Amino acid sequence: MALELVEMTRERMHEMYRNFETDPSVFSDMSLFKEYIYDPDKIDAFYDKRKSEKNSIAFAILLDSAVIGEIGLRHINEDSRQCELSIHLQNDAVKNKGYGTKAELLAVQYAFENLNMEYVTADILIKNKRSQHVAEKIGFVLLGEEDGFKKYRLNRKDWNKKW
Repeated sequence: MALELVEMTRERMHEMYRNFETDPSVFSDMSLFKEYIYDPDKIDAFYDKRKSEKNSIAFAILLDSAVIGEIGLRHINEDSRQCELSIHLQNDAVKNKGYGTKAELLAVQYAFENLNMEYVTADILIKNKRSQHVAEKIGFVLLGEEDGFKKYRLNRKDWNKKW
């Protein structure tokens, strides 16, 4: 099975969210939890918003040419040479199989090699143990907690030592 990151397009975003399921196990405030319902107009608006964000790159995660998630490098700052990693996998059918780990490795590699970043950060919900495990496995270091999130950072030197 081939996993790759490709540019997020409108069509790929629709493919991603047509079969998306909100994961209640990581939802921070369950009183606000709602089952996800696909709405093409909302996805178009979401895509347009993402596309208009400056200093941001969005990738679709493809597994054998099917979209199984999205991963992004956001808040890209060329002066401080850092950016933030974010990831969403489509549903439980693609979780716990190593796809998120592989996608994060590819995105971090892109940040360091193509964007010449020195640091990649990640803000992960305190409740999202799975995502914390992946971040730590690939070398992110916990900096602390703030506003319901664990703050992580990976620097290029540590990345080069590990990978």
